Amino acid sequence: MKGQELLRSIESEYLKSDIPTIYVGDTVRVGVVIQEGGKERVQPYEGTVIAMKNGGVNRSITVRRIFQGVGVERVFLPHSPRISYIEVIRRGKVRRAKLYYLRDRVGKATRLKQRFDRPIEKVAKTKKKKSKK
Repeated sequence: MKGQELLRSIESEYLKSDIPTIYVGDTVRVGVVIQEGGKERVQPYEGTVIAMKNGGVNRSITVRRIFQGVGVERVFLPHSPRISYIEVIRRGKVRRAKLYYLRDRVGKATRLKQRFDRPIEKVAKTKKKKSKK
């Protein structure tokens, strides 16, 4: 058990504390840090969470959105330094753990009912400090 305790202690240094509680079916806005040349900027990516994996540092969420009529899915690691913020916009009412069936649906059929029994936590967005080079 000492090996697992050692891993947990090392991983705990990299865990972010400002991540809201995310469920499958939620509509989220993820701020992704993008490097262009020598500059960094935060680009928001908004979509529905269709899958979640693992826990701790290795946790990942798959976010799906429709862009110009084409479905785009991205996998995000919430504890990654490339993620500036994660904001829950609305809660979705779903009855399964993976929403891969949304891939086959088009238009209004991809909408999920809203869930009101789980409150949306307001988490302050953290701004990156500009580094002088």
